[in-house]
Formats: sequence, structure tokens, C-alpha cells
Amino acid sequence: MKVPFSVRDFLDRAHAVYPDRIAVVDEPRQPAPSWGELTYRDVMRLARSQAATLDDLGVERGARVAMVSHNAARTLVSFFGVSGWGRVFVPINFRLAAAEVEYIVGHCGAEVVLLDPDLAHLADVVKAQHVFILGEDDERIWASTADPEPWEPDEDATATINYTSGTTARPKGVQQTHRALWVNATVFGWQASVSDRDVYLHTLPMFHCNGWGQVYGVTGMGAQHIVLRQIDGAEILRRIEEHQVTYLCCAPAVLSIVLDALKEWDGPTGRDRVRCVVAGAPPPTRTIERVREELGWEFIQIYGLTETAPLLTMSRMRAEWDDLDPAEQARNLGRAGAPALSTSVMVDDSGEILVRSNTVFEGYWENPDATDEALAGDWFHTGDGGTYEEGYVSISDRKKDVIVSGGENVSSIEVEDALASHDAVREVAVIGIPDDRWGELVTALVVTDGEVTEDELKAHARERLAGYKVPKRVLFREELARTATGKLQKFKLRQEFWEGRDRTVN
Repeated sequence: MKVPFSVRDFLDRAHAVYPDRIAVVDEPRQPAPSWGELTYRDVMRLARSQAATLDDLGVERGARVAMVSHNAARTLVSFFGVSGWGRVFVPINFRLAAAEVEYIVGHCGAEVVLLDPDLAHLADVVKAQHVFILGEDDERIWASTADPEPWEPDEDATATINYTSGTTARPKGVQQTHRALWVNATVFGWQASVSDRDVYLHTLPMFHCNGWGQVYGVTGMGAQHIVLRQIDGAEILRRIEEHQVTYLCCAPAVLSIVLDALKEWDGPTGRDRVRCVVAGAPPPTRTIERVREELGWEFIQIYGLTETAPLLTMSRMRAEWDDLDPAEQARNLGRAGAPALSTSVMVDDSGEILVRSNTVFEGYWENPDATDEALAGDWFHTGDGGTYEEGYVSISDRKKDVIVSGGENVSSIEVEDALASHDAVREVAVIGIPDDRWGELVTALVVTDGEVTEDELKAHARERLAGYKVPKRVLFREELARTATGKLQKFKLRQEFWEGRDRTVN
């Protein structure tokens, strides 16, 4: 017997086993009225209503429904209300500039767009048949009491398209199937020990690789979701105590914010109760030590990409390390990790990490050339350089020209294009330089043809890019290192900033 996987399996189980359990505690402070506490019966009712509404709108199976929103119960429900009945959910980064959102909505061909109230102005930009503002249009989205039309699950159908910055100026749409998302959620959940006793805090944006699959895995185990709309260190600590949180995922930058807030915090931290999963950039060893010592949290690191749903490897404390001193334990935990179940890893002759896994994506939406390149030889080419020794992956360099700042990918080419459009800029190279809080700072090295200040160039970029992509530093140079053929030698440009470090990602 073969029963096809579907992301709705996770909600179906929660609804069957834990219908009256509190499933979601919505963000209380948001522009749309908070949904407060929802049981798993409520979540199923709302998901079915959303699916029935899409039926009434004539949105066919396989059609795209985009959503631009901060973390909210409405977002969580939509992962099931859209994909659970055969449509394709496209969660979009709410930090993007209007032109970027317009491009993504047009590129994926979304028929329906759902907008956070703080982003209502995007309704004038996006081109879709149906545009709804969350909160004020709730009665048009979640009011149907009809049964949604049945959908026979197809595990190879695309469930989500997640847009990620790459080495080109345009983001690529990563197609993830029901099968890939199902395997990621179950393997991740198993290896991270997710159970029905967990309380999960959404510090990670749900749009980011579908919350690393936690929207599915936590639901499937009947655990509780605590929705956090905006990152604030003290607020994270407060909610951990208020809701007795046991589990969260975040980028290293968020850990730094929490550790900073700890200086003024006089309450409990969830010591010996909280498991914290970190990814997005390799955190400094000292940060790992502080999380374990000062917060008393278990530190778990994973490595992966949007293209891999994301789980590829996991580094978690093991019995063989119990007798090591804390600093050595932290160094071990600082590696990217051992391959997750069903994942194979190899390093090619150029030092690039290649992987095979059930979580690897189907392809880039409407971009067959990039798909073929990424999946050449029936292996996924991560674009990251590193080693695979004694069963553990360590990341040492990024072959693809992407900067990871605060856990978000920034295409250096996209930033270069924005800066190069200024009349005074003759040459520009954008690189990432190490930073203890953000991992890497987006930094522009600029050769000018006229008078221009750092602040003027930042303002110029801010008009064209999302805020997190705007260079944190602009440094002026007489010339930029190039090859004889004129190609920028970014490894030389990075040397002064990375000197003395054993890896060129942070």
C-alpha cells in the first residue's frame, strides 16, 4: 500500500487526536484583530473555510496564492488552507521592497494575494485577480461554512514556492513538493525531539522556508504554537516564561539580541527546559557557550537551504561529548552537523558541498537552466565550500556570491546593481564582512567619479532595496582588485576583513 504524503496530514492528525487542545496563541499586538487562542478544531475549521473560499473564487488546483505578512495565526492557518487542498502557497518576505514583491507576485502568477494591514499599500502595486487585506477582509476569506471540494493528494505536486535571493539580481522561486515538506517536517521533528508536550515560540519568520517546517511538524504532534510578530529580546524572554516555551528556532542574530536583553532581565530564562535550533550562519563558539551557560538552553545547530526544505545536517549534544569541557563541547556544536536521516553528503574536487535528500526541491519556478545547474549530476550543489570528515560537515566558504546577514540571504549582485545606478558610482563590489551580531554585514566597496557621501549612497540604495539589503558600511576605494579579464576578485577584497579567521563565512 502506498498512501501519498500531503502537508494536510499534519493538521488532520492534530485535529483527530487533539481537537480541543489550544493549538495557537496569536500575537496579541498586531494591526489586524488578534485571533487570540485557537484550538486545533478551530484551525481545521478556518483552513477548510479558506479552501472553500478559494473554490468559490474559481482558484484551480495548482494555482498560486501569495501572502505577505508578519507572523500571525492567519499565516499559520493559510499553510494548510491553501496547500492542504491542492493549491500552491507562496509566503513572501514582508521586509521586501514594493518592487520586489511586485516581481515575485507576477513571476509566480499568483491569482490571490493576502496582505498584512501594515503592507496594505502593496495592493496598489501587485497585479492579481483577488487582493485581500488581513483583518478587514477576514469575512471574505474565512467566512464560508461550505465543505471544500475534495482533493486527491499528490505527493509530487508543488505545495509551496519560496523565493530566495541567489547569485543573480532576481530572486528564484523554490518549488517544494508535499513529499519534500513532509519528510523535512517529520525528520526534523524526530531529530529535534518534538512531542505533544512542546510549546513552540515562532521567533523564526513563517515565510522563511516555511518556518523551517515547524508550521507542519509542531502541528502534527499536537504541540502549541506561540506567535511572535516582532523580534525583541526582552519580549522573547517574557513569552518564554509566560507560556512555558520549550522549543524555538532562530538565526544567530536573534540569539545575540536575547543575550543582550539578558543584562536587564531579572526573571527566569527557561533554563534546562528550552531547546534552541540555530541556522542561517555558523555562530561564534562564544555565543554557543553563552547560550548554554547564561540562558541554560540546549543548543542545536542545523545546516540547510531553502532548496532543501531546509534540513540537511544537525549538530546536537551527544553522549560521547559528555566528559569534554564546555568550550570543547561548544566547538563540536559549532560544526554544521551530521547528515540528517536519508541525506547523503559529498565534497567535490572544488571543495563544494553536494547533497542528495528527499527534501531537495523540485526545481526553480519557470527557470529550467538554473534548475539544471543546481541539480547537475543528480546531486544538489549547495554553493557552500567546506569539509565532510568523521561524519560531520563544516562550512568554510560560500562559493555562491550570497551574503547571509541576520539569517537572511542577500544577493551581492542585486545590491551592486542598486548602487551602480547612482551617477557618482564608477565601480562597486559588495561583500560580507564578519560581525558578531548579524553574522555578516553587507558592505560596499565603491570607486566614485564624483562627490558622494556614504549616507547618500545608503539612501539611494534604500529607495531600491529592502532595508536589510542596504549596505551597513560604504567604504571608498581608489580601485578594486580584478583579474586580467576584468572580473572582480572578491576573495582579495575580503582578505583584509577576514584575515586571521579559519573560515570565510561567519
